[in-house]
Amino acid sequence: MEYSFSTLGAICGMVIAIIMIIKKVQPVYSLVLGALIGGVIGSGDLVLTVDTMVSGSQSMISSVLRILTSGVLAGTLIKTGAAEKIAEVIVTKLGEKRAVAAVAIAAMIICAVGVFVDIAVITVAPIALAIGKKAGYNKASLLLAMIGGGKAGNIISPNPNTIAVSEAFQVDLTSLMMKNIVPAICALVVTILLAVFLSRKQGTMVTQQDLENRESKKLPNFLQAVAGPLVVVILLALRPIFSIAIDPLIALPVGGIVCSIACGQIKRFREYAEFGLSKVAGVSILLIGTGTIAGIIKASALQYDVIQLLEFVNMPAFLLAPIAGVLMAGATASTTAGATIGAQTFAGTLTAAGIPALSAGAMIHSGATVIDSLPHGSFFHATGGAAGMSIKERMKLIPYEACVGMTSTIISVVMYLIVG
Repeated sequence: MEYSFSTLGAICGMVIAIIMIIKKVQPVYSLVLGALIGGVIGSGDLVLTVDTMVSGSQSMISSVLRILTSGVLAGTLIKTGAAEKIAEVIVTKLGEKRAVAAVAIAAMIICAVGVFVDIAVITVAPIALAIGKKAGYNKASLLLAMIGGGKAGNIISPNPNTIAVSEAFQVDLTSLMMKNIVPAICALVVTILLAVFLSRKQGTMVTQQDLENRESKKLPNFLQAVAGPLVVVILLALRPIFSIAIDPLIALPVGGIVCSIACGQIKRFREYAEFGLSKVAGVSILLIGTGTIAGIIKASALQYDVIQLLEFVNMPAFLLAPIAGVLMAGATASTTAGATIGAQTFAGTLTAAGIPALSAGAMIHSGATVIDSLPHGSFFHATGGAAGMSIKERMKLIPYEACVGMTSTIISVVMYLIVG
């Protein structure tokens, strides 16, 4: 058992980073400073600390490259109107009577094809509010449907968090996405049930003013809209089905190009790619900062002490996976940062304990969706703003969101116990 930093140092580093994030200091700087202070406290060696931080960030580069290229697909889906069209068709086909289910399914699919959860909510929100006003649903039920559906889609999507976890555990991205299909479906069902429950309670209703801000634009037809995502699914599925490996670094931008061609917008592809880059740049920079604190924690005694603690209270080692996902995502108020830190820190420990890498990655990933939307993160405010909700109203949804994330986490754990 070799480690360079003490458990105290690793914990101090995390606590300092969390406090700074809560105080609205830029998350990247918070994580870097937390790593630096924690490393010095844990070892007393500044050179070792900096070297470990740099090494931790370097381990993120392959993930960052794939995330940067994923922006091509996300940008074209959003700017061509393909994502909005997919959501519109789903909501329209299911109708007003099934509005909550329609909104949740739409958000799930939009997120599952590679759009970030907050962007998926922002994309679906205008459609959800419009049909919600006609059907008489309150804002809380509609927003929960969008967020819960997004959480369900997030754990089966080629999003930054999935990419980061697959890299940390060195497992196939498509296989990791497929591993959480059942947990995602269960999370979707719970989302719909909770949203229907909320719709029967008193809450702020959708007003005409909420709908006036909707931007009208010409959307592609449904076949054009799904062309890009369909190509990505086919390319990523080649590896598990035919053992033909197409890396996400290739599959995701190819899907974006196909989307632009299918929608007749290839001339604007450069513009869409730049837009997509602007959406993933922040996440990519965040991952570099995340790598610094993950490097310190990974090189500390923390993981060994946690295992000993679990053994002392007679808890199985595999529970470290979902617990790590839950706590790290809650600390950073970010699914991506939480899943990345959890995976980078405990991947070696979990696999050494005999837990299959795919199952461990899936449990960390699903665990990272439980309390990832706390107020010190941007997701909380972006989604609340999309539905025109006050901070007080938005706060009331956190327990319901946690129930959705906990559902997928519990099912992921049960699947590990049954299937392995």
